[in-house]
Amino acid sequence: MKKLLALLTLCAVASLAQAETRYVTDQTEITLRRGQSTSHKILRMLPSGTPLEVLESDPSTGYSRVRTPRGEEGWVLTRYLMDTPSARDRVAAAEKKLAELQQQYQALKQQANQTAQEKGSLDQERRRLEEENRKLTQQLAEIRHTAANALAIAEENKTLKSRVLTLERDLQAVQQENAALQARTATDWFMVGGGVTLSAVLLGFILSRVKPRRRSSGWDTY
Repeated sequence: MKKLLALLTLCAVASLAQAETRYVTDQTEITLRRGQSTSHKILRMLPSGTPLEVLESDPSTGYSRVRTPRGEEGWVLTRYLMDTPSARDRVAAAEKKLAELQQQYQALKQQANQTAQEKGSLDQERRRLEEENRKLTQQLAEIRHTAANALAIAEENKTLKSRVLTLERDLQAVQQENAALQARTATDWFMVGGGVTLSAVLLGFILSRVKPRRRSSGWDTY
């Protein structure tokens, strides 16, 4: 009965120990033997920190059956197994992690510097665009002002042209009236001159017809 109980306990412990990973203590190398005693053949020496897959454990002998990363199976003393990697491996892992973090830090620092340079370039480009936009806005305002002046000048020219046409028509009317007046004046003067001449002729004719009487002298009475 005791043997059966011990066998069941051994099986339970062995089942709990399956697929469990432990590590060789960091104090020394241990032997991987073919069996559960020092009389069994040493298969190989396992250096500190070697990860081992625990297949089963035997509390009565203090040995555990393990599998190495190479697939070799054997027995090692359970007291030389740890639940965590060795301090040396942990230090190495920490140093490796630190080196990776330092590389990441350097990469991020370089990226930050590059981003700062790109930001500086973008700020410079933004300032250039703002200045160009300001100049274009000013030019557009000047063009609009010039266009407004041009429209005003065109409208003023149109008004002036209309006034010039009106004045030209008035001038033509005045010139026509002046020509008509001059023609009328010339006719009037011609008629006046003709009348004067005719009057003179008539007067001369009349005077030529009229003979003055001669006075009789005193000698005629005797």
